[in-house]
Amino acid sequence: MTEPTAQPEQDTKQDATSVVQLMQFLVKALRAVQLYLPNNPVYQRAVGNLKRGFGLVWEEFVELDLGVQDTDLTWEGQTVLSQPDKGDSIGWVLYKDGVRTITLVPGVEKDEIVRFLNTIHKTRTLPADASDDLLTLLWDEDFQFIRYHAVELALGDTPVIEKDEGVSGLGSVAAPSADAIQRQVAEDAKPAKEGAAEEQEDQPQGLVRIEEFDSTLYFLDEKEIEYLKGEIAREYKQDLRVNVLAMLFDLLELQTYSTVRAELISILENFIPYLLASGDFGSVAYILSEIHVLLKRAREMLPEHRETLENVPSRLSEPDTLGQLLQSLDESLVHPSEEELSDLFRELKPEALEGILGWLPKLTNERVRALLDTAAQRLAQAHPQVMVNALKTPDDVILLEAMRLVGLAKLPPAVPALGLLIGKGSPQVKRAAVDALAVIGTAGAMQQLERAIDDPDRDVRVASVRAMANQSHRGAFSAIQAAITGKTLKEADLTEKTVFFEAFGVLAGESGLATLEPMLRTKGFMKRKQDPQIRACVAMALGKIGTPQAKKILNEAASDKDPLVRNAVTKALREIR
Repeated sequence: MTEPTAQPEQDTKQDATSVVQLMQFLVKALRAVQLYLPNNPVYQRAVGNLKRGFGLVWEEFVELDLGVQDTDLTWEGQTVLSQPDKGDSIGWVLYKDGVRTITLVPGVEKDEIVRFLNTIHKTRTLPADASDDLLTLLWDEDFQFIRYHAVELALGDTPVIEKDEGVSGLGSVAAPSADAIQRQVAEDAKPAKEGAAEEQEDQPQGLVRIEEFDSTLYFLDEKEIEYLKGEIAREYKQDLRVNVLAMLFDLLELQTYSTVRAELISILENFIPYLLASGDFGSVAYILSEIHVLLKRAREMLPEHRETLENVPSRLSEPDTLGQLLQSLDESLVHPSEEELSDLFRELKPEALEGILGWLPKLTNERVRALLDTAAQRLAQAHPQVMVNALKTPDDVILLEAMRLVGLAKLPPAVPALGLLIGKGSPQVKRAAVDALAVIGTAGAMQQLERAIDDPDRDVRVASVRAMANQSHRGAFSAIQAAITGKTLKEADLTEKTVFFEAFGVLAGESGLATLEPMLRTKGFMKRKQDPQIRACVAMALGKIGTPQAKKILNEAASDKDPLVRNAVTKALREIR
């Protein structure tokens, strides 16, 4: 019988391709860290490639264990990075300071790998008499996704003898059994007990001796220990401010004396500015939400007390208070959680919209800006008339933000106000108004866009025609047809011509062939004088019509001498297919 062929040794090894590629990215990223600043494109590209390399590795492995051998890095016994030149070797920087293994786990690519490379670079530049070394710098960084094992350089790589191993060269020593240990302890304890009995006779009565009590190593079982740990953790996680506020609201609900309630309400009013100044926005949100609950439960509350509590959320929405709050959030070094900010912004009143619109462009903190934007959209949807009023402001900054929110919230009541802005606003305001109407997309919005077809601003014209074509709004068909058959587009650029012709194709359909076909054909005296750009735009319009007759006309024009026309015909035919 033929023996089975042995598999080559390399087949049993894991594929190290992704690891080798990652090491190459690591070397290039280290070189970029050494030579460039973080805002340099070369630096950013190298770090980006390194992060993508980690993504490929994490698709195959849970973590990456690398061995350090002189100037090489190894993985699963395979050399994945070899740098014989010690001046450039990453492995040598680790090896000479005692690091023998290094483990990278998912998450290291977000921030820590760049800090690790900076540490390697810093280690290389340390002077000879420096008090720090690589291990000290690694310890200072306190990495969470990088683990490493180092040996004492005085001991070298001498293996540590485990407590259950024999001593090399002396033979292994068998550990005594548990019964033997108990017998030995009992024998050793006999003389001690006899001596203790003799001493006890000499001791005065009533003296307490520790030997008289039994001791145990574990006085609690595992469940009890875990319970205590959980209770301690829960105690430390408790927010004492919220606990105090909860007791304060309990007193407000239960104590019916008007003087007591007046004092408690005064404490609440004075406590809110302190919480805002200290950045405890979660507690402020808790106060505002509990006020709503209290007003529902305490029905016997005096009218003046009820009015005072009802006005507390409104004060937060006042321009001055809201401005201080948002500025504090934007400049704060310790940011509250998204849940706290969401709860706080949820309490804002409609009158806060104008202040929000003015602050949104100023905010530099993206997380605060996103949450405030969400709160503004909620208020806009709930109170569309407030947004309509905001569209009448002369401040372009607030106006642009208002139109953006109107578009995001898709508020039809704002359509007339947006139409007025197309007629009298600045070019930037007009474009924003067109974009908002295009997003709203109602028939009324399309009617307002009709007035933008002849606007002096090219971007306004293009955006309005494109929006009406997307909505198949035939109300603008006559104006678009007049533009493509007349001289209106003669001085327009190719993009504007294309938008007008494509819109004509979408709105005209099969009936538009009679207008477009003569413009594309080059036979005849008049047809030869057609501009190549016009004929190319006609081809794109025929592609939008997409009927068999339109396809036939395009096929006949496929051999046009002008390359611009041929490319347009090819693109239109591809769209029909």
